[in-house]
Formats: sequence, C-alpha cells, structure tokens
Amino acid sequence: MSEAELSKPAVRRRDESLRVRLMLGTAVLAVLFMLALLPALRGAFVIALEQSIEKRLASDAAGLVSAARNEQGRLSMPDKLPAEEFDTLEAKLLGFIYDRQGTLVWQSRSSLDESVSYRPRYDGRGHEFVRISDAQGREFFVYDVEIDLLRGQSAAFSVVTMQPASDYQAMYDGFMGQLYLWLGGALLVLLGLLWFGLTWGFRSLRGLSAELDQVEAGTLEGLSEEHPRELLRLTGSLNRLLESERQQRERYRHSLDDLAHSLKTPLAVLQSVAEVIDKQPQSREQSQVLQQQIERMSQQIGYQLQRASLRKSGLIRHSAPLAPLLDTLCGALDKVYRDKQVQVLRDFAAEQHLPMERGALLELLGNLLENAYRLCLGQVCVSVRQQSGVLELCVEDDGPGVPADQRERILRRGERLDAQHPGQGIGTAVVKDIIESYGGELLLEDSVLGGASFRVRLSE
Repeated sequence: MSEAELSKPAVRRRDESLRVRLMLGTAVLAVLFMLALLPALRGAFVIALEQSIEKRLASDAAGLVSAARNEQGRLSMPDKLPAEEFDTLEAKLLGFIYDRQGTLVWQSRSSLDESVSYRPRYDGRGHEFVRISDAQGREFFVYDVEIDLLRGQSAAFSVVTMQPASDYQAMYDGFMGQLYLWLGGALLVLLGLLWFGLTWGFRSLRGLSAELDQVEAGTLEGLSEEHPRELLRLTGSLNRLLESERQQRERYRHSLDDLAHSLKTPLAVLQSVAEVIDKQPQSREQSQVLQQQIERMSQQIGYQLQRASLRKSGLIRHSAPLAPLLDTLCGALDKVYRDKQVQVLRDFAAEQHLPMERGALLELLGNLLENAYRLCLGQVCVSVRQQSGVLELCVEDDGPGVPADQRERILRRGERLDAQHPGQGIGTAVVKDIIESYGGELLLEDSVLGGASFRVRLSE
C-alpha cells in the first residue's frame, strides 16, 4: 500500500461533498432557467415594442386621413400637416398615399430623399403592419390602412406611414443591456439564497456528523434523537449497530477470558507432570520435549487471544498518546536489558497521539521495542512522521540489521532470524495483524543507525 493510496479516501471525501454537489446542480438548473427566460423576455419586449410602434404609426396615419380632402375624386392635401415630422426632410417619419391601383398620389416632404420600394395591395383587409427592407438593406416599420370613405365621400386610397427600425435599435440595445444586468444580478442573488438555504438545511447533518465524531472519539455512547424525522431511521439504525457491536465486543472479551482460564488449568497440570517426570533421570529427555510443547502451546494460545482481542472497532475511532506508553515500556525493558544500558532517542511531539486503541498500541509498540532492545548494540530510536494524511511510526536500532533477501520471510508468521533466543516468532505476527486490522502497512528497511528499521504506516 503506497502513500498515495492511503491518502485517496480523504481526497474522495472532499470531492464528494453533498452540499457542493447540490449547489452545483441547482446552479446549473438556475443558469439554464435564466437562459430559457432570456429569449422569452426578449420576445415579450419585441412584441410590446412593435405594438407601440404600430399604435404610433396608426395615429400618424389617422392624422394624414384627417388632413386629406377629396375634391372631385382627386386627393388634396394641405401644405401644412398636423404632424410637423412629415414636413421636415431630416425627419424619419415617412408618409405615402396610394390609389386603388397602387399608384403613388402623395408623399410627405420627409420621404423625398428616401427610395423605399413599397406597393400596397388594396384588397379590403383594412390595415396591416409589416416590416420591410429597402435596396440598401435598411429596415422600416410600415403601417398601411385602407380608406373607403373620406369626409363622407366615397374614396379608395391606401394611407401608409413608415419609420426606420434603426430609430428603435438604441432602445432595444438599452433594454437588452438592462436585461442582462438584471438577470445576472438575479442569478447571483438566487445562488446566494440557494447557498444559504442549503447551509441552513444541512445544519442537521452537521449536528449528526458532530455526534458521530464524538461516538468515534469514545466520548458519546450513542446518537441522540434530536434530529429531523427523515434522519431518525438512520440514527436509530446506527444506535442499534453501536449497541450490537458493544455487546458483541463484551461477549467476545468474556469468551476469551473464559477460554484463557479454562486452558490455564490443563496446562498447569501438564507442567507439573513434566516437572515430576524431569526428576526421573531415565525420562529427562521426554520431559524436555513435553515442556517445549507446553511452552509452544502457551505461546500459540497467547498469540491467538491477542490477535482476536486487538482488533480495530468498526465505528469507534480511538486515539492513544505515544509518550506515556513509551515511558512504561522503556522502563520495563530497561530492567530486562540493564546490562546493555540502551539509549532511546525520541523524535516526535510531546503530545503526539496515534489513531489506535491503547491496548493495541501497547502490544504493537511493546513487540517492536522488545525486538529492538534485544538486537541493538546500545541505541534505539522512535520517531513519528505525518504527511498527506499518512502517519508513520518508525522503530530503529543500531544492531546487525536484517539482510534484504530475508526481510519478507521475517514478516511471515512464526519466522525469526535470531535463533539464539527462545520463542516462536509470534511478536512480529501480532504486530502485523494489529496493523492490518487498522488498514495500515508494516515495512522493514535499513536504519540510519546501522540496524533494522520497522516502519508502521497508518491512515489518519
């Protein structure tokens, strides 16, 4: 297991934030809604604008009709029109009057320098409002109304008023600019409200997370019922799981205690029998064999009991201080190896904690230190390093070290290189089992002190 692999779960948890995912989803939906709303608002504005232009041109056309005269079947227009824009060359309001055949019979002064090609159709439709383009590509709004009576006399004319569409382009551009500005501001306000709503809605989940942290730390036995009813089923299931695990752990511990006590008596009887046999010279060899087997059985039973009891809890997250445990173990080992006068170097913070149960850490560190004391020349180093969510505990010595081709074998259960000392190689197997139960890794390398370096890597 590499350092990158150990740090992957933490990265994945950060990437899968539920609030961020919901916020991104709602933000995308809000943006899509605004994009869909934009053409609808733009279309509504264009419709309202064209209706307003149509009403204005219709009013101007009505002004031309009111000024017109029918003299002996011929159209007569006064020199001064009610709407001054028709009489000004610079004006953009154009006026035309056509007869039944579509022949131009009158045009306003404002249209004299314009070359708009338009031919009305006198077909009884009443009036129409259209948009046309001239030869230069300029667009005009056109209002065309048919006249059957003119001041009580029969007539047949088409009164046409026009205005360039460019006159309203600035109004349209201004509206679109304001529309973009207001929709952008509305989107920002909406996203802010969504973030606030999600933050407020996830408050209950944060409370649940805080309680789970307390349960993992061992300061709380179970989750409370002060949560929204949608979460009560989840908290109830977690509480049942916690209680079931707690009861199973207690039953397991009691069963192990009962097993240990039940095996002590038969082993003690066998030991006493071996001592009696040992007093008989002719049976001394058989007595030694019997004692060796009894000792091996005791070690195997102890190993299996340790292996079964020193497992990581599935829900409780433990943390144990390193310095006090190291003081206790070094004090005991200094008495055992008093002739060596071992110097223990420490390279970690005084308040350093390891993410393990106290009993498991005591067993792990005890085995590693006992191995280092036994094989060192006079110096042992205990250090801790933290990097990228990975914690590394290192126990080194200045002894003979372990050959590279023998390191894999020594980590296997029951294997040992030091054949001069009694034992079955159980300590390293216990260490490896404990580390694996916590999802960690045990490495054996060369030490800068000259001996072996046991490195324990755990995910924080």
